[in-house]
Amino acid sequence: MIQQWWKDAKFGMFIHWGIYSVPAGEYAGVKTDNIAEWIMHDLRIPIAEYEKFAASFTGEHFDADKIVRFAKECGMKYLVFTAKHHDGFAMYHSKADAYNTSITPYKRDPVRELKNACEKYGIDFGLYYSQAQDWHDPDGCEDGENGEGKDFEKYFKNKCLPQVKELLTDYAPVKLLWFDTPMYMTAEQSKELKDFVLSIQPDCMISGRIGNGLGDYVTTGDNFIPLLPIGYSFEVPATTNHSWGYNKFDSDWISAKKIIRRLVKIVARGGNYLLNVGPRPDGSIPAECTEILKEIGSFLKYNGDSIYATVSIPPYPYDIDWGYFTYKPGKLFIHVFEDLDRVYLLNIHNKPLKAYLLKDKTPLKVKERCTCEGDSSWLIKLPQNRDKDIDRVICVEVEGAELEFEPIKR
Repeated sequence: MIQQWWKDAKFGMFIHWGIYSVPAGEYAGVKTDNIAEWIMHDLRIPIAEYEKFAASFTGEHFDADKIVRFAKECGMKYLVFTAKHHDGFAMYHSKADAYNTSITPYKRDPVRELKNACEKYGIDFGLYYSQAQDWHDPDGCEDGENGEGKDFEKYFKNKCLPQVKELLTDYAPVKLLWFDTPMYMTAEQSKELKDFVLSIQPDCMISGRIGNGLGDYVTTGDNFIPLLPIGYSFEVPATTNHSWGYNKFDSDWISAKKIIRRLVKIVARGGNYLLNVGPRPDGSIPAECTEILKEIGSFLKYNGDSIYATVSIPPYPYDIDWGYFTYKPGKLFIHVFEDLDRVYLLNIHNKPLKAYLLKDKTPLKVKERCTCEGDSSWLIKLPQNRDKDIDRVICVEVEGAELEFEPIKR
C-alpha cells in the first residue's frame, strides 16, 4: 500500500555506506570499472581478504545528526540507508550475524543514530536490505549464478528473515524497506518476505525490487527515467556521480543544473527521486557532493511548492524542449530551464486566474487567445533572468481542480 507521505515527499536521500568504502574502487592495485560497492564481486576478492577491510572502517567523522539536518536543509523528505548491501556486512549491531559494525574500529550503530536523527528533524526513515544477494553467506545469491550447489532457503530462513525482523523491531517504525536484486527468489519466497514484513509493521512500504511484482511501487533501473507518465507510482534511484559507494577515482560529478532538471522531469511524470550520497570510510561526505546538494536545496527553498505533493497529469500534447509541467489542484507550475523572454503554450483548457514567478511572487500577465486552428493559447512574458536561475518556475492559478490539456485538432 502506497502511503501518502511517500506520494507527497518526491525527493529523498539514499546513503550507501559500508566497508566497500575502504578499498574505494581499488584492490591489489587494480581499479574496478564498475560501481564501487560491487568490488568484492567484480574483482573476485576472497571472503577472508574482503573481511580485512572492516579493520580500516573508522567512521570517526560520521555524524548522523549533521547528515539528516543537511538532508532536510536540501529539501529531502525521506532517507534510505544501506543496512546490509550485497557484501553481506550489516551496518548495525545485528544479533543474527556477527559480521557487522561491532567488529570495526567504528563500533557504533549508524542505523540507530540515523533513526534518532530522522525522528528529531521530521524526516521519514527507511532502510535498504539486500534480501537475496549475499556474497559473504555461502548460500546467498550472487550475480551470474543460478543457485546450483546453494541452499538459498537456508540463507533466507537463517539470515535474511532474522535480520529483517531485527530492523523492523529494534528500529521501529521503519517507513520503507528498500529491497534489492531478488535474483532467483521464487514468487512464494517474495510473498513470504512481504507478508513477514507486514506482520511486524503493517504500514511499512516495500520497494519494487522485492521481486515478482509484489512491491508497493515501481523501482526503475538505476538512473533511468520513464519517457512518459506510466500510470502508477514509481521511484528513480540515482547517483550524484557514477558510483553508489565511495569511489576515490570518480570525480565526474553531475551538476546541480542537471540534477534539478532530472528532479523536475521525474516529478512531472509522477515519480519520486531518491538521490544518493556515498560517504568515505571515515563517514564524511565528499565536498563536491555537498555543494551540489546545497544548490538543489536553494532551488527547493523557494520553489518547493512546485515539487512536493504534486500530482501526475496527462502528457502535454506538444514536445517542448525548454521545460516541464508540475501540478497540484488549482495550480499549474511551468518550469522554464532556458533563458526565454516569453512562454507560449497551446491547448490548455483551464482558464488562468493569476500568474507569478514562484520564487518571489513577481506578477506576470497571461494573454489568452484562440488560434486560427481553434486551439486555446497562453502567452506569458518573463522578466530578465538576472539571478541566472537554473529553473524559473511560473505558477498559474487556474479554474478547476483537474488540469485539462486539449488534444491537437485535425
